[in-house]
Amino acid sequence: MKRARIPQLRDNLRRYLDHVRAGGTVVVLDRGKPIAEIRPIGARPAGRPITDDERLDALEREGIIRRGTGRLPNGFLEAIRRRGPIAPRARLVEAILEEREESP
Repeated sequence: MKRARIPQLRDNLRRYLDHVRAGGTVVVLDRGKPIAEIRPIGARPAGRPITDDERLDALEREGIIRRGTGRLPNGFLEAIRRRGPIAPRARLVEAILEEREESP
């Protein structure tokens, strides 16, 4: 849930409406006091979590991510299987650095 004073809402209306389209709610404040709530029509009941697809749709609309449109390269899954399982409690950074050292 976002909160916005009236001048902020007026100056950034599109941004707040994008937030509402993504399933969020905006509380409008007048001199620090809540006076209104903007939420999507037919909004999900309170407490219902946003699904992964809804979250990805919102991120894509905001231009933060771009979903893939193609297939995995040939041999990709075989290369992953050959690499073997990731060690328990492995650190991602260490795994990336190790992979870079192994690459030609």
